[in-house]
Amino acid sequence: MPAHQVVSREEWLTARKALLIKEKEATRARDRLNAERMALPWVKVDKAYLFDTPQGRRTLAELFEGRSQLIVYHFMLGPDWDAGCTGCSFLADHLDGAVAHLNHHDVTLTAVSRAPLAKIEAYKERMGWHFPWASAFGSDFNFDYHVSFSREDLAGEEIVYNFTSQPSAQGHDELPGLSAFYKDEQGEVFHSYSSYARGPEELIGTLMILDRAPKGRNEASTMDFVRRHDEYEDKPAAHGCCS
Repeated sequence: MPAHQVVSREEWLTARKALLIKEKEATRARDRLNAERMALPWVKVDKAYLFDTPQGRRTLAELFEGRSQLIVYHFMLGPDWDAGCTGCSFLADHLDGAVAHLNHHDVTLTAVSRAPLAKIEAYKERMGWHFPWASAFGSDFNFDYHVSFSREDLAGEEIVYNFTSQPSAQGHDELPGLSAFYKDEQGEVFHSYSSYARGPEELIGTLMILDRAPKGRNEASTMDFVRRHDEYEDKPAAHGCCS
């Protein structure tokens, strides 16, 4: 049993009510933040992007699948990678259950990676996932949205990630992120939002549950406990590359 203060039920209730006030403040702050997020200006996407999907080549507009909103999870799986990022895989484990609800609410969700489609499909089958996942292989899409970096980028002094300049030595050829797009009735596409690093963390329901467990996330560094879901019973995997 971890060392922890133990008090009477009355003392616990007093402490819990004090925390509840702060939790309500955080909820209201999140509501205000969400409103500001929706109020962000948009940028028209003029560049043509093509993606490989199981249904054939698709434009960015076609990835919407007839809906007006598109959420893209930038999944770290490079052309020469043997498997998807451990941290991205952890997040992706939470996507399938959301798809039907999102589709019903006029939102299409898809993952996009720079790996060729055959590699994506093989890893998707291994993981048992069903959500849409497109390949941006040969496209500038990942580079333009600052989640993929060339050898030349990484050989320089700095890269731009999470809207800031960072030492390229701390970079990687692939990094995680999430981007949102809107398509109007004329078929024009607009970029409305992007989030990187720990920004998409709230998509990971397991972490939200752990935040309410007695020992919390119980980690020495960000998500150091995470493995691909088919590796927990076998051998320790490499440290999660999205941390």
